Amino acid sequence: MPEETAVYTHGHHESVLRSHSWRTAANSAAYLLGEVRPGLDILDVGCGPGTITADLAALVAPGRVTAVDAERGVLGRAREVAAERGLDNVEFAVADVHALDFPDDSFDVVHAHQVLQHVGDPVRALREMRRVCRPGGLVAARDSDYAAMTWFPDVPLMDDWQQLYGRVARANGGEPDAGRRLLSWARRAGFTDVRATAATWCFATPEERAWWSGLWADRTTASGYAELAVAGSHATRDDLAAIAGAWREWGGREDAWFMVPHGEVLCRA
Repeated sequence: MPEETAVYTHGHHESVLRSHSWRTAANSAAYLLGEVRPGLDILDVGCGPGTITADLAALVAPGRVTAVDAERGVLGRAREVAAERGLDNVEFAVADVHALDFPDDSFDVVHAHQVLQHVGDPVRALREMRRVCRPGGLVAARDSDYAAMTWFPDVPLMDDWQQLYGRVARANGGEPDAGRRLLSWARRAGFTDVRATAATWCFATPEERAWWSGLWADRTTASGYAELAVAGSHATRDDLAAIAGAWREWGGREDAWFMVPHGEVLCRA
């Protein structure tokens, strides 16, 4: 599907931002942090509500972070996060990763977290990220892999959720199993020096289970993802309500455990 027709599957409902605002450089970009130091200039692609952005900005000061997102509205929240933390080395702009409005060789690090799974042409996106990265710099990308997500116990309809999400995401032009493809995409984009790794999120404490199951139950019935699922005839409202109930049932189990795997690549420009 051409990149201009790709749709961001999740949208920016509160249940989505609840998840995105939890993300930090420590829990979502640890593979990159050993390469981050004061004085670097970073481009953060698909910054969302800006919590990872703010962490990176604190680490590179007096270097600068330019944070971009395709959705203008979410940049307001990212600006608030930077202001709340007293950061003055962050700039924000609307941008499309397929055609970044920056000169060649502009940044030391170009970072994208959970972005390439949602774009129409991830290889073109990586080429564009490489274009704006300075020689010797790094392009860093991390994406989850939905088909590899696993959980316990086996609650009825949780498998239906996994399959439904995959159908909706692909119908929107994305690739929900992006994590396993990052190395291949990076090589197709022309990178020859690539370090590929993997890492996970794990939700197993009572608080984590309640938070993770609650946000997915809400997302399943009230977010942009829910609207796209119904509009595309992938599910009915009743189907979504039943899947949301499965999420809440899973979250209420004392032995519940959920693992989200991520692929990661550090690509030397």
